[in-house]
Amino acid sequence: MKKLLIGTAIAAISSAGAAMADGHSVSACLITKTDTNPFFVMMRQGAEAAAAELGITLNSYAGRVDGDNEAQVAAIETCIANGASGILIAASDTAAIVPAIEEARAAGILVIALDTPLEPIDAADATFATDNFLAGELIGQWAAGALGDEAANARIAMLDLAISQPTVGVLRDQGFLTGFGIDVVDPNMWGDETDERIACNEVTAGNEEGGRTAMETCLAADPDINVVYTINEPAAAGAYEALVAIGRQDDVLIVSVDGGCPGVADVADGVIGATSQQYPLLMASLGIQAIAAYAVDGTLPENTPGRDFFDTGVSLVTNAPVEGLESISVEEGSNLCWG
Repeated sequence: MKKLLIGTAIAAISSAGAAMADGHSVSACLITKTDTNPFFVMMRQGAEAAAAELGITLNSYAGRVDGDNEAQVAAIETCIANGASGILIAASDTAAIVPAIEEARAAGILVIALDTPLEPIDAADATFATDNFLAGELIGQWAAGALGDEAANARIAMLDLAISQPTVGVLRDQGFLTGFGIDVVDPNMWGDETDERIACNEVTAGNEEGGRTAMETCLAADPDINVVYTINEPAAAGAYEALVAIGRQDDVLIVSVDGGCPGVADVADGVIGATSQQYPLLMASLGIQAIAAYAVDGTLPENTPGRDFFDTGVSLVTNAPVEGLESISVEEGSNLCWG
């Protein structure tokens, strides 16, 4: 599928050469949650590289913090006013952003969600993402396997993303719990579980400071926490700092999602026990290629067979493999990080 999209995009740009010479160039917008999280930095780099290769004008926008829906709406309005051919967006609020997305699509702009599905998912023309539920499930299975029989006595801190519960946060949270062997009540939301092993649900805004504060709050509520699920690796780094402050860093398992280069290094250093690696560079580059194809003849990207999105893949990264659970080593994860 990746080769197909690349070939289609390059052919599309070639056939559109005359139109571009007349001033009808293809332009794209990339809108991310922040411009500081390394995950979104790499996403922007992937989009920039693909846009440069295909001769597409790219404008990038980001919220001030994860959850800044207003800034993302303003960015969409700017893209509409500028006549963009396509928009790639990692939405902070996956439901609240939909009216602005509908305006863009009504204006003839291709809209592709990256990493985070919209609510509903078909509010975008296409979604290029990790299977976020599987990403959570893998680290849940790893944590349960690493604890063995003691998983029945676990005290778990759930460090989520935002109170608004964007889809990416819900999917990872519910995937982790399912993988760990905890029944979820409503799979479309987190925090309604009744399993006594869950010590707390706190939000982190997906950054280090938020992770540290959330971990401190959880530890105040239950000092016996021994498993920490984190929405992403910056939050995991903050949680680790809070554990170091009370001397608990060596007897608590931290698991996370992203598999970025800094996160894989944290696995190597023992900060994180295991992480699920996703590939933002691939998401963004495929998105740019899809916009190129669409600009010529309205070609829409295809979903992975049997899915309602294009699956860009996920791998479990750990230096402590669990029997029966497929994973890759830190060395392999370092070679693949950011993808």
